[in-house]
Amino acid sequence: MKLLVLVGSLRRESIAKKIANHAMELVPEHVECQRYDLRTLPLYDFDYDDPGVEDKPTPEEYTDFRKAIKEADAILFVTSENNRTIPACLKNAIDIGSKPNSDVAWKNKPAGIISHSVGRMGGYSSHKNVRLALSYFDMPMPGQPEVFLGNSPQLLGEDGKIEPSSTIEFVKDYLERLVALVPAAPQQ
Repeated sequence: MKLLVLVGSLRRESIAKKIANHAMELVPEHVECQRYDLRTLPLYDFDYDDPGVEDKPTPEEYTDFRKAIKEADAILFVTSENNRTIPACLKNAIDIGSKPNSDVAWKNKPAGIISHSVGRMGGYSSHKNVRLALSYFDMPMPGQPEVFLGNSPQLLGEDGKIEPSSTIEFVKDYLERLVALVPAAPQQ
């Protein structure tokens, strides 16, 4: 099983990347994780996908990203909150995966969201905005409890990993519920 991990931060030492890296260690043993670097994606422009616009071919980065989504069995979004909404790089990625209309990469792909913030709300607004953007694509998601990690700098140890064992177990349970949403492979 393949889990594609998308981090809503471009900063080299971001808390979201540290959370994502630790989460990738917490998935069930049979799950292979790939973190996709969103910094390579040009800003979304529908002209790239419009067959009527011949002088702007679809960037190779779009094609590679859409292929990575389609090859994954599930997607994990790990994001901070920027100005009470989705970081620009993550919104751009969602838009790129949503086109062309005839071949939406996100369609019916199980997804999970882990949000965080340095404050108490745990990235509540970004979490809900990601969920709202993805709702259009019929992406099954784990229900309650959702993962909002508040006061996130205090949750990480010097090694960049989540420290409180209760938080580790909470995140691990969420990841197991996400993986359980992936349909079983056909028996041969």
